[in-house]
Amino acid sequence: MKIVLFDTKPYDIQHFDEANKSFGYDIKYLKPELNRNTALLAKGADVVCPFVNCTVDRETIDILKENGVKLIALRSAGFNNTDYRYALSVGIPVVRVPAYSPYAVAEHAFALLLALVRKLTHAYVRTREFNFSLSGLVGMDLHGKTMGIVGSGKIGRAAASIGLGFGMKVLSYDPYPSQMDGVVFTDLDTLLKSSDVISLHCPLTKENRHLINSDTISMMKDTAFIINTSRGALIDSEALLDALKEKRIGGAALDVYEEEAGIFYTDQSDEGIEDDTLARLISMPNVIITSHQGYLTTEALRAISETTLGNVRDFSEGKPLQNQVK
Repeated sequence: MKIVLFDTKPYDIQHFDEANKSFGYDIKYLKPELNRNTALLAKGADVVCPFVNCTVDRETIDILKENGVKLIALRSAGFNNTDYRYALSVGIPVVRVPAYSPYAVAEHAFALLLALVRKLTHAYVRTREFNFSLSGLVGMDLHGKTMGIVGSGKIGRAAASIGLGFGMKVLSYDPYPSQMDGVVFTDLDTLLKSSDVISLHCPLTKENRHLINSDTISMMKDTAFIINTSRGALIDSEALLDALKEKRIGGAALDVYEEEAGIFYTDQSDEGIEDDTLARLISMPNVIITSHQGYLTTEALRAISETTLGNVRDFSEGKPLQNQVK
């Protein structure tokens, strides 16, 4: 099997090369993201392996089909960037990595939350300049606060467990709830009104795009913190920015951004960014933004590479595709 990885970084190569010792596939690594302009680079490959900021739309899929691609193997859990229904209609199944390390993402959400509520980034910058003043660094206990988790999948459950460990009251909303001990399931409005911290752990769908918008933000406490380690478009960035400027929420920590493609995973330090909304969010004192690194642990990268190549093996051997997106 010939496999082409798009949007490849050095850590991808390291872990896929290691995992491939057990499979022996012909893997080609490409830096560009997969889209209609780069799909021809997959000519002659049996499998393409895109990442989260690739755009696998109908035109891209048509080009892949014309050039012999038989399988789209996403190396992510999310699949909102891929028109999987159309792909299947033209005979190209789409597989994914449904679970790599839910703990990696959940722990990153809490790392962001703690940095935000304890103002660790400000403290770090100060002490680097030998300023040891504590003025303006008053934080907030998590113990006794209410955490609202949107999504009760594996990551949501891992986040709930951590929240309970901090002594928080944990609420959860999910249209298809997966019950958890110690967690109170409720409707979305109640969760938004009651929570001191709102953490998003759900896939992006047409129905929940801009789930966090001006209307839902108006339901929140003006001291509430929003954490997003799922998909950027779950939040209306302009509405979030307006709420931050008007002090209608306490702060936000984002590992994802709705227009992150072409920005995240790249070095923009010599150029700056043209996205005014992102630039203004980064400039806010009560906002922390990381570059979609919640999944980035050794354990998760190992699981992603092994599961992806396992999906390819099942396809090549004609076995049922346990991780197919249907």
